[in-house]
Amino acid sequence: MKIPFNFGGLPKKYSSYQSSKIAVLPIPFDGTSTWIKGTDKGPRALIEASGNMELYDIETDSEVYQKGIYTAPAIRANSTKVMIKKGCDATKKLLADDKFVVTLGGEHSISLGPIMAHTEKYSHISVLHLDAHSDRRDTYEGDKYNHACVMARAQEHAKTIVSAGIRSMDVSEKKNIARDTIYYAKNIVGSDKWMGEAVEKLTENVYITIDLDVFDPSIMPATGTPEPGGLSWYQVLKLMRQVAEKKNIVGFDVVELCPDPRNKAPNFLAAKLAYTMLSYIFKK
Repeated sequence: MKIPFNFGGLPKKYSSYQSSKIAVLPIPFDGTSTWIKGTDKGPRALIEASGNMELYDIETDSEVYQKGIYTAPAIRANSTKVMIKKGCDATKKLLADDKFVVTLGGEHSISLGPIMAHTEKYSHISVLHLDAHSDRRDTYEGDKYNHACVMARAQEHAKTIVSAGIRSMDVSEKKNIARDTIYYAKNIVGSDKWMGEAVEKLTENVYITIDLDVFDPSIMPATGTPEPGGLSWYQVLKLMRQVAEKKNIVGFDVVELCPDPRNKAPNFLAAKLAYTMLSYIFKK
């Protein structure tokens, strides 16, 4: 039997627009990445892998797909500015129809449109940023919308940004970072003590952006800019569960999957991460 090509490989009963509480928005854009290209293939690879997941979540004893998960048409654009506008507009439409939006990238610049849309809809919103890189350059290669600048642009819309897993940055970014809201990987790997403090620094409404290179490359090698020394699967999940229990997660994105045709395990990790997060959010 052929698996439908949508997030989760779901039948129409659980994937139509009308019946779905959740909307998955793919933005396969790879216009500004500077090393390994291929994140434009990330959303499709993630969605393909998701069709092979078990839809029962053991940890939460739930089947979140029964809330309905609609997979929207992919957003395509030839420039970063057009992509950001299209991403923002599409997200606003989905939010207006009371959908919970999960955005799939693509390079990290795709996060800005959904972040802008969520900050327009929700007051007192903060951003939880999981990444190997701080992404707070004012400009990079003459472009202020480069993927290396995405959190600098996000700071123009969300007052509070808490970053975790950071282990690579340019010296010029130091002035753009509040020292009490950044958790460097070297200080948190193998420890959970910081999590409660980080969660308390978030506002009631939280948008989460996850660059997959936050994970150690031993389990997530398929990214455009892999960095050694990342977080583990269960450490990230423990943080996500704490946020889901204590705050109102209003949306999230998963970005920077750069699929390797020889190794599909990272694609599955990305798909499982998105589904597990939905399980946490809707179990609450």
